[in-house]
Amino acid sequence: MRKKLWISLVLLLVIPGLLCIASCAKKAVKVEPVEVLSAEDQAARKAAAEAAKKVEQEELARQRVIEEQRLKEEQAAREKMAARNMFINENIYFDFDKYNLLPLAQQILQRKSEWLWSNPDVSVIIEGHCDERGTNEYNIALGDRRAESARTYLINLGIAGSRLITVSYGEERPVDSDHNEGAWAKNRRAHFEIG
Repeated sequence: MRKKLWISLVLLLVIPGLLCIASCAKKAVKVEPVEVLSAEDQAARKAAAEAAKKVEQEELARQRVIEEQRLKEEQAAREKMAARNMFINENIYFDFDKYNLLPLAQQILQRKSEWLWSNPDVSVIIEGHCDERGTNEYNIALGDRRAESARTYLINLGIAGSRLITVSYGEERPVDSDHNEGAWAKNRRAHFEIG
């Protein structure tokens, strides 16, 4: 029995010691083998990398060209819209009780004819307006003569008469409803709308 006791005691001391030693042992680090390439393989890899870089640069250049084209188209559209808005928003003005074109009005009509030449599919409504002085009938007739004088000038510049429609509003649509010379001068006008 003593022998069993000693064996048990030795086992109790040895087993924990072995476990302690085994658990503290370092794990083996796996070393990856280094790939040794031949000169031909290195050249092939370098050529493949350069080809991939060239393809990437070509793609970037193509994207840059597409973006530049898009920006140019947007700029052209903005310029076209600005020219259209200027055409619509730029009125010609007349002296009191007159329908003859002033030099400034002729310059404006020249610019309008250039815009009409570059936009041949557009037709225009020329509105004749008057100030509040005079009878309704007289102002309708005067507004008509003002619109017709602008139309005739544009026709003389080569714009087809079929693209130009006139209408008179007389004193019905004032820009400025005040009752003074400044307001009346603003209301004696021909206004242009896209038809």
